[in-house]
Amino acid sequence: MFNFKLEIEYDGTRYHGWQVQNNTKARANYQPKNTIQYVLEQVLKKLLQEDIRLIVAGRTDSGVHALSQVANFKSSSKMPLQRMRWALNCLLPEDIKVTRISKAGADFNSRFCAKSKLYRYTILNRKYSSPLIANRVYFFHHPLDIKLMRSEAKALLGRHNFKSFQAAEARYRNPVRTIKRIKITRDKGLLHIDIEADSFLYNMVRNIAGTLLEIGRGRFPKGSMNKILKSGNRKLAGPALPAKGLCLVRVKY
Repeated sequence: MFNFKLEIEYDGTRYHGWQVQNNTKARANYQPKNTIQYVLEQVLKKLLQEDIRLIVAGRTDSGVHALSQVANFKSSSKMPLQRMRWALNCLLPEDIKVTRISKAGADFNSRFCAKSKLYRYTILNRKYSSPLIANRVYFFHHPLDIKLMRSEAKALLGRHNFKSFQAAEARYRNPVRTIKRIKITRDKGLLHIDIEADSFLYNMVRNIAGTLLEIGRGRFPKGSMNKILKSGNRKLAGPALPAKGLCLVRVKY
């Protein structure tokens, strides 16, 4: 039995997230077949003639994209890796592709072996939207104070209780996380907010991005980020920005 490691790129626009959910609390319009996990597992089953169960590094939500998601699975297949990747990509839809396949050690677990994850939230900040990238960015036409956003973001670096930035309905026993890096860059009309952390709370990146946007547009004054962080109050932070602007860029091991 071999342990295969997949690196996957996908556009999450038409999917209900990564994970196949079997519980009754899933929303009314949820379809298990319309998840990235289901699509990949069915294609692997067809190709390898085995029941496959994927373990994923980060369970991205509905509408979230990935440049380099990581998953692993066990199989007895002896198919050459390059042939396996080629065959998988022939069978997969155009918005899901495997970029790399390798054999990992028997103890490798894509979720529990991960040291950190890097997410990017992208905002199209100009006077008009773009039909070409509309499903991958959040359009915002008001001017932004990027210098202030960068300054305020520094308050989030390090190990903190990020309860203020988790989804209001989420209840984690331990909302303490470590943000290793935050970088805000501008490339013409595109504003990228890159956040690397050991792990993330539900909606954490989207809530931080929404708070930074409120700071940049002048609705939250200087010093707000530190106050919001220490308050532990989700209501004081900015809104959760839409999922379409979020992308899992890299998983580090």
